[in-house]
Amino acid sequence: MNQHLEDLKKRMDKTFKTFKEELSHIRTSRASIALLEGIKVDCYGTKMSIPQIATVNIIEGRVLVIQPWDPNLLKEIEKAIQKSDLGVTPTSDGKSLKLVLPPLTEERRKELLKIAGKLAEEARIAIRNIRRDVLEKFKLAKKNKEISEDDYIRLEKEVQKITDEFIKKIDQALAEKEKEILTF
Repeated sequence: MNQHLEDLKKRMDKTFKTFKEELSHIRTSRASIALLEGIKVDCYGTKMSIPQIATVNIIEGRVLVIQPWDPNLLKEIEKAIQKSDLGVTPTSDGKSLKLVLPPLTEERRKELLKIAGKLAEEARIAIRNIRRDVLEKFKLAKKNKEISEDDYIRLEKEVQKITDEFIKKIDQALAEKEKEILTF
């Protein structure tokens, strides 16, 4: 049964890490390299994220400068950024691209808050589904007399405790992101 608890923790941790990664792709007032990780560029017959094929620097907090290692990829990176939902048009000097992130409007901030909230709710649902799966395994073990009623109750409380910890982590990460979005 301890193996099931370890599996539960691993799966919930993976869900939490995925949620944190998705949150990092939501744009705030500050420039972040994570904004470019989700943008894929056709490169040498495969799709790669911008940080994998270029040096990305942050200047003055709101400007991203992208310098591809292969200058021939500049146009492809520019196209990929324009097709993305980043909402920023890059400017090119022939060697690098500059992305100036405009300040977020109040309306856009509200949209981003809704997106972050939706991601958090999806993560909470995934955590609860993992909890349900493990509890079903414990119920089956109890039914097959592999564990006692007391063990089942103890395991159920342990699973709920772990679930509550991960829900709390999700809520904390969401609160941090909301603060980041609302900060001018």
